[in-house]
Formats: sequence, structure tokens, C-alpha cells
Amino acid sequence: MPTLLIAYLGGVLTILSPCILPVVPFVFGTASQPFLRYRLPMLAGLVLAFSLVATLAAVGGTWAVEASRDGRYIALALLTLFGLTLLSPRLASALARPLMTLAERLLPPRDAARAVPGIGYALMLGIATGLVWTPCAGPILGLVLAGAFLHDAQAQTTVLVVAYAAGAATSLALALAVGGRILGALKRSLRAGEWIRRGLGAAVLGGVAAVSAGAGTGLLAVFPGAATTRFEQALLNAFHAGHPAPATAATTMAAAGGGMMRVAAESLPARRSGLPYEGQLPSLDGAVEWLNAPPLTSGQLRGKVVLVDFWTYSCINCIRTLPYIRAWAEKYKDQGLVVIGVHTPEFAFEKRIGNVRQAVEQFKIRYPVAVDSDFRIWRAFGNSYWPALYFIDASGQIRHHQFGEGGYEQSEAVIQALLQEAGAQTAGTAPVRFDMPGAQAAPDLDNVRSQETYIGYRQASGFASPEGLRAGAASGYTIAEPRLNRWGLSGNWTVDAEQATLNRAGGGIAYRFRARDLHLVLGPGADGKPVRFRVTVDGKAPGASHGTDTDADGNGTVTQTRLYQLVRQSGEVGEHTFDIRFLDPGVQAFVFTFG
Repeated sequence: MPTLLIAYLGGVLTILSPCILPVVPFVFGTASQPFLRYRLPMLAGLVLAFSLVATLAAVGGTWAVEASRDGRYIALALLTLFGLTLLSPRLASALARPLMTLAERLLPPRDAARAVPGIGYALMLGIATGLVWTPCAGPILGLVLAGAFLHDAQAQTTVLVVAYAAGAATSLALALAVGGRILGALKRSLRAGEWIRRGLGAAVLGGVAAVSAGAGTGLLAVFPGAATTRFEQALLNAFHAGHPAPATAATTMAAAGGGMMRVAAESLPARRSGLPYEGQLPSLDGAVEWLNAPPLTSGQLRGKVVLVDFWTYSCINCIRTLPYIRAWAEKYKDQGLVVIGVHTPEFAFEKRIGNVRQAVEQFKIRYPVAVDSDFRIWRAFGNSYWPALYFIDASGQIRHHQFGEGGYEQSEAVIQALLQEAGAQTAGTAPVRFDMPGAQAAPDLDNVRSQETYIGYRQASGFASPEGLRAGAASGYTIAEPRLNRWGLSGNWTVDAEQATLNRAGGGIAYRFRARDLHLVLGPGADGKPVRFRVTVDGKAPGASHGTDTDADGNGTVTQTRLYQLVRQSGEVGEHTFDIRFLDPGVQAFVFTFG
């Protein structure tokens, strides 16, 4: 019963979250309709759709998530039509006619004198709204789904999901009641019913556009302080303070940058290290290939301390982490540590097995690497980051994680603690430290004022060429001196979703940056022929500030698709204009990174 109350209250608090804002116009669009005959069925449809999808997510896993995405597309199309009906009474009449006919066949006849859509139409609208709203949930819903994962999706799971949805529907119903009075007063005093209707239609279409553009998560990123997570978590904390959870109960499912990490506290041994339990090691099935070892399973790793490293070979943050991963694998292998690299690609070229093999050899990786080109292991962990390190104890429980580079001493201390729990003798060993050359050197964070910048149109930002970015078409570009953190193309390029491809020799890229190191992910053309280039900094050869992939005169060659270090400033770090000119056609440019 207390858990049911928490689920309900968590749903009530959902209305305070920015991620529900795009849904509110859909609900307020019904404010002028009768409550029992229209608004109540609409809210019931919302609860029904949300409960069904959330339960499927608990029972079915990844496939249900994919199904819910397809449902969102259908829902958005339906809601677009709804918004258009508010804008145009004629369209509303035309669209409602077949719905009314269907409703009259399925439901008891309604009074023809009323201009109120049938209950079936309201229910359908509620279902569509529920599909759009489904992702708007926090730790309270996570508690429910974690219980399903850990206890085989008992019937109680559905009850708790319905309670959560009912709480949200209660909030929306109260807001709708207040909104309805406000709209009624406006109609009586201003006689502006038609304009109100049109305004609601515009709000609905705006909501559709916001949801389509990802505003549900975008609003949380822009206004993190307005999210309800802290309120919901406070409820959980207050509940557990007065009602200690039993040793076999699930504790929560926490969102991590868009991914879901399963967190559990089952019947486990005492934690001598003090490290928390963050969940069971997920399945390692789904890799398209394993390098350096035959396929490993979670069961085979029982009794071993395991470090799982999600990486991709063109990611500068991953590259700078690899020396530590290699060192830990070698240092602790005889004490029971197993390191597994999970290579999950960011770009299409990183899916090619040959490229991954070459990178594994280049970085001198000797531990097992699962090639996760289909993101199956990534999804099993609910991961969202490169690099991401998960530390698993000998009983198969995740005990610590590290997202992003850094935290090396703490990570090694975790390894030592878990090995000690497993009976190994690691006390007194000093942590590894590195002063690596080239791209694997630690970043100069005090002087980095430029950030990762994508060149493909899907994520491009800061583009400064006056012609504007032209997606998917061969176009000529020019660029003068760009401002800080702005860049542009010169010559004839085709800009695709992930990369820009140079069509004729002599083209280039300019970037105004401030950082010690400048890297650019480059690759040869489809024919694989090497592409020569020349780099200048402020119009001059880089000299002592050249990177490991250029000489002092700025010369270099693109021979494979990977990250190239083109500038490493010597002496005091300042703001400069980087320019690269390609002497041959066909080069592909993907992303700038800095350090």
C-alpha cells in the first residue's frame, strides 16, 4: 500500500516537470467539452495508453521501447489532425464525420443535437496523448519497472504503473478544471470563443512540433532545476527512512543522460568496501564479433572482478582513457580482474570490423573486445556515454561506474577494493599514472575554450560560411576569418548527415579555436586513396605547435578513417585560426575535438 501511494504521488508531481509541457495543450484543447462525456474518457485513454506501454517496457524490454517510438509517430500524426480541427471548423466537421459513424456503430447512439464528439473519439485522443507523454517519468516509475525486471513482471507492476498514470491524470484533471473556468470566463466576457479555439489549435500544433523536435528531453536539459526528479527522490527517501526496504526489494531505476541503469538491492553479501550495489551485470550477448578472445558470457565471469569499458575508436575522450584501461588489465590480471572493451560506434565507419581491428592493434589493446555495432550490449546496460566504465564484483553485481574520462585514482581504488572483497591481496599498491604523448595525453582543461564540433549537418553548429550549410548537395563554399568557435568550408563540398566530402582538390576547413590540442576525425574517399593536406595556424606553418599527424611545415596525409591530431600548441595557449587545405579530392571530415 505505501508503494502504491508513492507511485500515485509521483504521478501527481509529474505535472511540475518541463517534459510534460508539450502535452498540456492537447489536454487544454478539450477544456470546453463536457467532463463526463469527453474529458474523462480522454484522461482514461491517457492512463490506458501510458500503462500499457510502461507495462510492455517492463515485460518486453527493448522491443517494446521500439514499439512505443512507432506509436509516438502515429500519435503525433493524430494530434496534428486534432490541432488542425481546432483551427478549422470545416476540417473538424469533415474529419469527425467518419469518426462519428464509427462511434455510432460501436457505442450506444448519442443525442444528434449535441455537437460533442463521441466517447470513442475522446478515448482515442487520450490514447494518442498518453503515447506522447509516456517518456515523462522519473525515479518513481523507475521503482515500478525495476520491480518488474527483478521479479518477473508480477501483476503488481501493472497496478503500480496504473497508479502512477492515475496520479498524473489527477493533476491534469485539476488543471483542466481550472483552465475550463478560465476559458469560460473569457468566452462570456470577450466573446472570443473562435479565437480561443484557434489559439488552442496553434498551441496543439506547437506542442506537436516541440515533441517532434525532442523538446520533452530538451526542456529538461535547458531547465534542469525544474525537473521533478529531486521531488520524487525526496519522496522515495522519506518513505525508505520510515519504512526500511527489505533485503530482497528493488530500490530504483535511475535515468543517466537519457539511458536507464538498473539499480537493485537483492539478497547480497555485506559490502566490506562500502560500495553500493547498482544492479546485476547485464547480458553480453549481441556482439557482432569478439576480438582477442572467444565470446564471453555473464555466467563465465562469475568469481571474477570485471571492468567493462564502452568506447569507440575515434572518440578523443576514449583515446585518452585507454592507457589506464590497458595498465589496469595488465597490473591486476593475475589477481582476478577481467577487462572487457565494448566497442560501440558513433559513426558508420566505426562499424567496419576491419577498422575496429586496426584500432585495437594501433592502441595495443590485448584484453577482450566485444564489437557492439548493433548497440545490443549498450542497450542492455542502458548506457549513454563514451567512455563509460562499469565495475562489477565477483558475484556479478555492478558496484561503481565512471562516465567520461578522469577519476582514474578513484577507479583504480574501486578495482582494488573489489579484488580485496574477492580475496585478492592488493593493499599498498600505488595507482598507475601516465604522461602520454600525442592524442593520448591528458587534456589541458584550464585552457580549453572550444568544444566538440560536428561537421555533418545532423549535428553541425557554429557554421560561418556565408552560403549556409546545404545538406546533401555538392556546393561551393567560401570562408573569411571566423570568430571564436566558428568554422567554415572553402571549395566544393557535399555535406551529408555525418560528414562533409570534398569533391575537388584545393578545398579546406577553417576554425577559430582556443585549446592546446586540435583534433579532426578524417578519412579518405570511397576509393581509399590517400589524401595529402597542409595545416596553417594564423596563416603560418605550425612549427613547434604541430600535432603528431603533421610535421613542422604542417604537412600530413589522410590514410585511414580515424582521429588526427593536427595542432598541439607549444608554450602559452592562445586563440588562433586553424586552416587545413587538402591537395587531393575525396577527403571526408567528421568532427573537431579539443584538449
